Amino acid sequence: MRIDFANEPFTDFTKEQESAAYEAALELISGQLGRTYPIVIGGKTIETGRTLDSINPADKSQVIGVVHQAGRELAEQAVQTAYETFQNWRGTSAKERSGYLFKAAAIMRRRKHEFSAWLTLESGKNRAEADADTAEAIDFMEFYAREMLRLSEPQPLTRLPEEDNELYYIPLGVGIVIPPWNFPLAIMAGMTTASLVSGNTVVLKPASPTAVIAAKFVELLEEAGVPAGVVNFLPGPGGEVGDFLVEHPLTRFISFTGSRDVGLRINERAAKTAPGQKWIKRVIAEMGGKDSIVVDADADLELAADAITASAFGFSGQKCSACSRAIIHEDVYDKVLEMVVERTGKLRLGNPAERGTNVGPVVDEKAYAKILEYIEIGKDEGRLAYGGGTGDERGFFIEPTIFADVNSKARIAQEEIFGPVVAFIKASSFEEALEFANNTDYGLTGAVISRSRAHLEKARREFFAGNLYFNRKCTGALVGVHPFGGFNMSGTDSKAGGRDYLLLFTQAKLVSEKM
Repeated sequence: MRIDFANEPFTDFTKEQESAAYEAALELISGQLGRTYPIVIGGKTIETGRTLDSINPADKSQVIGVVHQAGRELAEQAVQTAYETFQNWRGTSAKERSGYLFKAAAIMRRRKHEFSAWLTLESGKNRAEADADTAEAIDFMEFYAREMLRLSEPQPLTRLPEEDNELYYIPLGVGIVIPPWNFPLAIMAGMTTASLVSGNTVVLKPASPTAVIAAKFVELLEEAGVPAGVVNFLPGPGGEVGDFLVEHPLTRFISFTGSRDVGLRINERAAKTAPGQKWIKRVIAEMGGKDSIVVDADADLELAADAITASAFGFSGQKCSACSRAIIHEDVYDKVLEMVVERTGKLRLGNPAERGTNVGPVVDEKAYAKILEYIEIGKDEGRLAYGGGTGDERGFFIEPTIFADVNSKARIAQEEIFGPVVAFIKASSFEEALEFANNTDYGLTGAVISRSRAHLEKARREFFAGNLYFNRKCTGALVGVHPFGGFNMSGTDSKAGGRDYLLLFTQAKLVSEKM
């Protein structure tokens, strides 16, 4: 009998043997850098000769891998292959499909540091952030495998004499999976395996900055025995193949995590019915956030400062759940600002592969330029309290940056920066703090630091966010513990890692037989 789900433990890197094992993994994959990664359709590898280099964001001169790029012709081939494979795959049992996920999770667990090392080199995550990403990928596979087994059991229905009634959850069809680069293993693995364990087939279009990690995951699925054609690996330019995949009449659903603008474009284009299309396409989208930590007048200020610092600058603020707005009651504003500046000053900016690095690079040149542009905007909209500069020119390093005395309607308080920048906003009351927290177009995560039960309950009712945390940071959702997804322009509230999630990849069918 399979044991109940439990989250994969994080690695304790204070233990010398764990750090040594991680560094050995870095050494192992260093011998694999610069390799070429083909497109994979129906289990067959395809090289187009049109390639894109994946670069180490901490060292722009280092090529992690060379990834072949698909065009529309191969996108058509991938969809057709996925559709043909679906005709058999949908008939496999939930037990069989779950078995592949359990096997893949076991393989990843044995090679945990190896996957984390790839995350460090390709996405710029330090060892703790990379380890958490890998652990979450394992969690998604373990959790969704169990969820599919649960959904395959007889579903409770009201009994009717002389009738035999059964409800089944059946797969949708061909899914397009478009994952982000910021959790390039966990979210990509979660979206892909949720699709396939539900009985669907997949065309996986990876994020370009982290396509090597996606290729390594596709290799893992093959090692776990997932049949050819169930997951088809299709790296390529979003503008060229992305719209084509979304609009294809055989596409049944699109699972997307990324920016608001791209998500809205996908939603709009998926809503148009193509000739020959028999269904309304389903869009499962997570589109970012502008997340706030509210600090009350009676708060534990040490806890508040720790929560803001960790939530704002973990993985250089490149999380949709990151704290980009610290909304502080005026009675404790100056003290909390001082404490966060002090803590931020102790963070080490540098190569994420090195022990002791707290903040690594941002992902690529495009992100680097965008964040620096927002820092210049911030200098006009607030007082630069810390940072604002750059680091080692060999990589895309930006200092953790704090702006004080920012108006809640300012651009840096409203627009998603997706970098190590936090805006401090002063509130005259707890009620005004909640008003500020709700005045964005997003509604993903938030946190309230308060000792007042009345204020916490007021926030429970009025703070409009999909994931709301009390007296802790606003990042670090755990699969099965904190089902993740937001409101408003943060997406479709898909609740990844929760008991509702696989329902988005299935449809319910009722069969009734007169006895």
